[in-house]
Amino acid sequence: MTSAPSFPDKVPVLIVGGGPVGLSAAALLGDYGIECLVLEADPSWCEGSRAICISRRSQEILGWVGAEKALLAKGLPWVGGRSYFRGTEVLHFEMPSEPAQRFAPMINIQQYYIEQFAHAAALRTGRADIRWSARVSAVRPQNCGVQVDCQTAGGHVRTVSADWVVACDGGRSTVREQLGLQLEGMQYEGRYVIVDIEQDTRREVERLAWFDPPSNPGSTILMHRQPDNVWRIDYQVAEHEDEAQAVKPENVLPRVQAHLDMIGETAPWKPLWISIYNAKCLTLPSYRSGRVLFAGDAAHLVPIFGVRGLNSGLDDAGNLAWKLALVQQGRAGEALLDSYSVERVLATRENIAYGAKSTQFMAPPHRGFALMRGAALRLALESPGVRSLINPRQTSPVEYVDSPVNEPDAGAAFHGGARAGMPAPEARLRILQGADLQSAGHLTTLFGRNFVALYFSDNPDLPLSLLPLIESPLVARARPEVAALRLVRVATHGDPDERTVVDELGQTWLRYDAADGTLYLIRPDGYVMGRWRAASAANISHALRRVLGDRR
Repeated sequence: MTSAPSFPDKVPVLIVGGGPVGLSAAALLGDYGIECLVLEADPSWCEGSRAICISRRSQEILGWVGAEKALLAKGLPWVGGRSYFRGTEVLHFEMPSEPAQRFAPMINIQQYYIEQFAHAAALRTGRADIRWSARVSAVRPQNCGVQVDCQTAGGHVRTVSADWVVACDGGRSTVREQLGLQLEGMQYEGRYVIVDIEQDTRREVERLAWFDPPSNPGSTILMHRQPDNVWRIDYQVAEHEDEAQAVKPENVLPRVQAHLDMIGETAPWKPLWISIYNAKCLTLPSYRSGRVLFAGDAAHLVPIFGVRGLNSGLDDAGNLAWKLALVQQGRAGEALLDSYSVERVLATRENIAYGAKSTQFMAPPHRGFALMRGAALRLALESPGVRSLINPRQTSPVEYVDSPVNEPDAGAAFHGGARAGMPAPEARLRILQGADLQSAGHLTTLFGRNFVALYFSDNPDLPLSLLPLIESPLVARARPEVAALRLVRVATHGDPDERTVVDELGQTWLRYDAADGTLYLIRPDGYVMGRWRAASAANISHALRRVLGDRR
């Protein structure tokens, strides 16, 4: 009999689920100085491509924990997309390319690479304890925490007490089931077989879609190039097809071969992974249940069309980590965690609304939708103006409308820029990087750790109204690993230094609708918290204390 593995009796944060969301949350929390125990039922990273399209926002979040170099080295940036009706192209779009951006709008990369990079990032913090083959069997909320029973691969049961539990354990969440919570929404009947194959190709990295293709009449087929010469192929199966039969290789491989023949991909190939999927539009009504917080598929299930699944899960982690860190370290009240649920439920409902529209086109739920889709596709053959209807709206960051974290917006004073609750715009500028004063950089590299006050001025001397910020207890008492306030001046000329970035191209001033004296307060997750034309230290202190509470 194997000896029982050692488990801690108590941890600050226990994360259930070691997929991309759970591991990213562990890396983010670890970077804030929070000790985490991660329990994953599987023995290692996932198999198969699974989630494959990573948005610019997700790339930014992974960049906060130092995973961006590995991600960019492996991922394949999209150049655009093409859609076909039968054998005729009816849509061609190009992804926007803008030199100021730090990341591509979308990259293709298999989910197991995201898990690998997030795992490495979590371990680098020195504060993440990751246990594979550890399956949660019971969850018991307590007055000031949660008790969790875990069964190890050797059959041993261990009980761990946690101040907080973050449930990232997927669509069949044990934590959700243990708490008696139910997802709300609807499930679509249309099913897709998912196939990974290995084949050498010279095609561009595009999102490819075929409606009623000659290779598989009546079906819809999607293709994405992945790293390592992998094609990801999704095709719709007919209503009468048995699900168990649909995923058998003898039924899958001939369809794949027929499609490869149709598009002229003649290189040898081999299958790597086969699965099946149907679209769901489901969410918990709240992502907080006492000391348990839900993220990723444990909190919501959205359709794959528009690539909102993993991307929304990573946004959950980015939103939750700084809030939970501040609460756990005693710098904020628990009410801050309620704002996590408010904001991310809002985001999920928006994602579901767009995802449902895409699903109704990609997998029509009944004959009426099928007839309308056929009419739109036939019309697109002759009328270019209709073709935009064929392209599913890709994921984009959600505006947190009416969030309790937002400061009232001085809208009349601004004619553009980002309101409170919107993601802070990117811009290219010169930023101090070591001893290299001329180094080009990106504004978003300032985000992901601290509250950032962006003060727009060419005067190197702060006005008297802002000087109290330099000695503010919000800054002075903060330990390095805690989200503190960082004041950054955005100038149009001169040299960068520890408190100054230089916007020689004028992008930052333009995108923030800035005038001399404008100040934006940015949250640690890169969202605008408030903005003022002539801010004082009192404005900033009031905004922070309103959100964090006076914890002195």
